[in-house]
Amino acid sequence: MSAQPGGLSNVAGNGGPEPDLAALKTEIEQLRARVQLAEERRRALVHIMGDLNESNQKLADQRKAMLHILGDYENDRSRLAHSRRALLHILKDSHESNLRLGDSRKAMIHIMGDLRETTQEMERREQELRDKQEQLVQAGKLATLGELTTGVAHELNNPLNNIGLYIGNAIDQIRLDKVETERLVADLEKAMEQVQKATEIISHLRTFGRAAPVSVERVDIDDVIERSLLLVQEQLRLRAIQVELELCPDELLVLANAIQLEQIFINLLTNARDALADAKQRTIRIASSRDEERIIIAFSDTGPGIPRELQQRIFDPFFTTKEVGTGTGLGLSITYSILKEYGGDISVISNPGEGATFLIELPFAEEAPLEEPLL
Repeated sequence: MSAQPGGLSNVAGNGGPEPDLAALKTEIEQLRARVQLAEERRRALVHIMGDLNESNQKLADQRKAMLHILGDYENDRSRLAHSRRALLHILKDSHESNLRLGDSRKAMIHIMGDLRETTQEMERREQELRDKQEQLVQAGKLATLGELTTGVAHELNNPLNNIGLYIGNAIDQIRLDKVETERLVADLEKAMEQVQKATEIISHLRTFGRAAPVSVERVDIDDVIERSLLLVQEQLRLRAIQVELELCPDELLVLANAIQLEQIFINLLTNARDALADAKQRTIRIASSRDEERIIIAFSDTGPGIPRELQQRIFDPFFTTKEVGTGTGLGLSITYSILKEYGGDISVISNPGEGATFLIELPFAEEAPLEEPLL
């Protein structure tokens, strides 16, 4: 290095050209600028290469995503094709269903027509059944009247005999010219009382046996029980049957027909009468009571009772345990039918040798009576 200045000096000393330092510095600066520019370009190129790599990576990722999207698209397209085929099947099935629905509608129209005809036929048959039931009830009333004829004859015979006695006394007084005005008037008044009693009995029988539409009204149960006893008391007296009454002191009102209830009570009384034919103790007990919603009437007798195997059959039509010619088997079946029409029920409690008790339940009347007949 020490030789270089010497060399330069020598060159200058030898009379050679003197180097241009400024130009050299300028050239050096230019070289440095070029190097710096090259370095900056290199760095920029490096950044560009990095960005290009990142862009290539992103492009690769986007390509993968696009492939996935294309795969999903193909899957969706395949599913859409399946869905389209399924939709075509559904449309085809829908069309077939519409055709079947049309056929079903036509069938339904025919069925509705048949149903309308069937309903009309059922209504006609129900009306016939109501008519038959009314005829059956009327037949039951007439049969009951037939059974009561002997007792009613006695019941009418007493007031007729009394009328004859009182009028005979009055005639004797007039013929013997021993008319005592007060006594004569008293005999005639007593005769009129007996006439009125006979008239009431005959009117009651006519009302009981009359065939008329069944009207429903508020009925006092205890009054019906007493009127029923009026028709059968002579038969019970002739057979030495005692009647015990335990009626509720409260007013027992039901929505029913008084004549039909009377028929029910007379049927139960005549059955009890027949059950006591061979009994040592002959007693019929009638009790009435109520709870919050229902009225209970119990008819008990001291007869032999009803066998357990027959208790489920006694309410069947035409079933009877009486001998041929002594019973129709309609009494209890009519009773059951009438009570069901009024929302009531009847049951029997009996043990062999301990008599039988028929329990009647009817709803207590708290609403306005029905206007239309039930039968």
